[in-house]
Amino acid sequence: AMMKVHQYSMLCAPSISQEGALAALRLGDDATKFMRDRYRERRDLFVRRINAAGLACHLPRGSFYAFPSVASTGLDEGEFARRLLTEHKVAVVPGTAFGDAGKGHVRACFTASEEKLATACDRIECLLHTLKPATAR
Repeated sequence: AMMKVHQYSMLCAPSISQEGALAALRLGDDATKFMRDRYRERRDLFVRRINAAGLACHLPRGSFYAFPSVASTGLDEGEFARRLLTEHKVAVVPGTAFGDAGKGHVRACFTASEEKLATACDRIECLLHTLKPATAR
């Protein structure tokens, strides 16, 4: 009996999914442009704030992740990520999670609202101010 249910449910996409796909095809360009523009604004805000705080961060061109260097802090990427999370409640991923080239970097996602990104940047700056004087400010 389950085989029959499986056969007929997998034969074609459910009508509600087909309606959703049709709406995406009709409205997709506008929605995509809207979100691309929002992500660009968020990217620019994040990168500007991180660079102003003293960390080197290149402007990403093809994703919604930034990869700032934390080498100037005196901490490795894992310790920086751990302290940022435990002390300031901001999550980033150590760059080495993506290979050896990520050493000295963390990956940060900038898809959150501009308000949340600004708060995250404030908290990153707070961590930077608590680190040894070698940290660029």
